[in-house]
Parts: sequence; structure tokens; C-alpha cells
Amino acid sequence: MKASRGRARRGEVPTPTYLVWEITLACDLGCKHCGSRAGKARESELSTEKCLELVEQFAEAGIREITLIGGEAYLRDDWHIIAAAISNAGIRCGITTGARNLDQDRVDKAVAAGVHTIGISIDGLQHTHDMLRGPGSFAALLGAAERISKSPIRLTTNSQINRLSLPELPALADRIVAMGSKAWQIAVTVPLGRAADRPELVLQPYDLLELFPLLVWLKRNHLDPAGVRLFPANNVGYFGPYSAELRSGSHFGGCGAGRTTLGVEADGSLKACPSLPSADYTVGNLETSSLESLSEDGGELKKLSRRTKADLWGFCATCYYAEECLAGCTWTSHAILGRPGNNPYCVHRQLTLAKDGIRERIEKVAAAPGKPFDYGRFELVHEPLELDSPSQQLLGMPVEKLVKLTRDDLSAHSKSQTRKRLQIL
Repeated sequence: MKASRGRARRGEVPTPTYLVWEITLACDLGCKHCGSRAGKARESELSTEKCLELVEQFAEAGIREITLIGGEAYLRDDWHIIAAAISNAGIRCGITTGARNLDQDRVDKAVAAGVHTIGISIDGLQHTHDMLRGPGSFAALLGAAERISKSPIRLTTNSQINRLSLPELPALADRIVAMGSKAWQIAVTVPLGRAADRPELVLQPYDLLELFPLLVWLKRNHLDPAGVRLFPANNVGYFGPYSAELRSGSHFGGCGAGRTTLGVEADGSLKACPSLPSADYTVGNLETSSLESLSEDGGELKKLSRRTKADLWGFCATCYYAEECLAGCTWTSHAILGRPGNNPYCVHRQLTLAKDGIRERIEKVAAAPGKPFDYGRFELVHEPLELDSPSQQLLGMPVEKLVKLTRDDLSAHSKSQTRKRLQIL
């Protein structure tokens, strides 16, 4: 795969420029919603020499940005050597971390390695975050955030939105601003890995009717005034009255798996997206094959990029935005329904159903086998939407009216969910 640093011509599949690289599955946390079930290192994780060789391949392929993840990337002894090689190759290097043991020495090594950004995962206020990630993890991340803020490295944050964190989003936004974060990436928790074992943790599709108005309000009233950029992940979607507002004037551009993004696991396994279920989407191994050979235009890596409306099913096949959206985030729909092409986590879809008095939920019917990036199976259930529900109260509310509500007005819509927190975990 030759480097292609310009835009793809019409009809061509773009060359991926962003890569997420899990350099070890070892982790110093035991997060209850971890999609990769991180904890112990994978068997046959790549050697330092092989990793440095891959950095050269990534640069040759036109990769412009690499995010190192785990597990916990800094638990690998040579993480800073790999990061320095990435920076020296002219590729922007970032790290996403739980920050449990991101001490001053590790921050100093990241600075010396030319790391541009460190993104800290924060999944609620102290009680919620510690329940999800382990006692003391919240205090540890605050200390790490302060160390990063005092360094030349850009501090960002990322959060998963689920039934525990949703009621805390207004206060969490305030905390993120106070931390000095420059950007906040949000994603909906997907029942993958350990989260598949806890379906009660996951938002129901109809919860998007509450979530999206709240996100718009937070962006207007808390994040924008503080200069914190909101980045909705590819499973916060997709079209409808909130789309342009949340994506800063743009719209969802479709699943980037294999088109703009690649994922590499610590043993060299290559996927079109780091979050995709490994058993279904691994296309080869970089220990024994080159990135160029695995990236041929007709190969499996580009398969998702070649999908059309004909590959969609269910509601998504009939949607007005079908050709542009193509059912949104692939790993979300596959983790829930066992295949891509029909994605219930879409606010346009939920608004459409709600106007007909219907709410959509998922119901677990099969357990996950207990392996990294695994999933169970869910079925879609349609039932009447309660007329006095918080979702119904916010349904169709104009954005201009929405942003005038107070934080208490919006928080009240979600407070009932906090009663379930002790039952979830």
C-alpha cells in the first residue's frame, strides 16, 4: 500500500491515515466495561524490533497519526522507545490511558518521546468511575491529568456513556473543564467483552432521546465557552436535529473501518478498526505479513469500505440516510446483532419510531464466550413509548429552547436511573 497523502479521487477507497495500536494487553485496571477484557499480556506480543519495523511500514503506508493503547501501553517496558520511533518517523503519536500509574517519570518519558497527546479515560464522577475501573482510579487520573497539564503534552479526555455515567454528564463536563482538557471524546458503551457480561450497564436505544438533547445543552453551555472541543465517536449518531450541532457543523461521514482507520493488536493481528470483534474481522498478522500485502484494494481489509445500501437490513435498509450512513458504526451493530447493517443506536431512528409511539430496546438472548473483543447476542424489541417518560418530554424540543433549560431541568430526566446503579454491578 503506497503512501497517498491527498484526498481519494471519486470512486476510490481512501487510504487509512489513522491507526490505533494496542501494544500490550497487560493492564493495571480491571474495568467492568472493557471490550478487550484486558489484564494479562497476550501470548506472543510483538518484540521491540518488530514494532520498530512496523513503524517504518506505517510511515511508508501514509499513516499520519497513531494512538498507543493497551491494556495499558506504559506497562510495556519499551513503550517510550516505540513512541519515539513514531514521532521520529513524522507521525503524530498519542496515548490513551486509564492513568492508574501514570507517574511523573512516565510523563517525562512521554515528553522526551515526542508524544503529542495523552487522552485519559474518565467514566463518571468518583463513585461511578471507581466502581467501573477500581478503587482509587479516579484520584489517580486526577493526579495524572495535573502532571500532563504541566507538561508540553496536550491533555484530552474520553468517556463512555452508559446507565451509570449518563446522569452524571453535567457534573462530569464541569470536572473535565476544570482538569484543563482540550477535548472530550464521548462514546456509547457497547456490549463487547466485559460489558457484554453486564447488559444492564448499557444504554437502551430509546435512551438516546434523552442523551442527545443533553449533549447539545452541555456543548453550548459548558464546553464551547471553556474552549473544550466535543468529539462524538462513531457510535454517537447519526443524523437528525442534533447532528450538525454536536459535530461542529459537519455530519457523520460513515464508518471509517479500513477506509480512514486501522487497528493493530499486540500480537500483530490487523483489523480495519480497533474495536471490531477480533474473531470476525482479523484479516491477517503483521508478524508474518506486511501491511502492504494485507491492504490490497480487493482484500478483506477494505471489505467494509465497499459496502452499499444493498448490505443493509431492518430499519436501516429503509432509512432516508441509508446510502450516506450505511448503518453507522459497524462494531456497535455487530456486537449487538451479530452482523453489521442494522444499528439501533441512532437518534434519527429513535425519533422516527417515537413519533409513531414506539420505543426500541435490546434484550440479551445469548452470553459472550469470555474472550477479548467477544460479544453475545441481543434481539430487538419494539414496545409502546410511555407518554409521560423523560424521553417523550424532550421529544422534538427545538435546540434553541433546549439550550435555555437549566442543568437541574435536564438532570432530572435521568435521576431515576441512579437507583439502579447498585443492581448493575
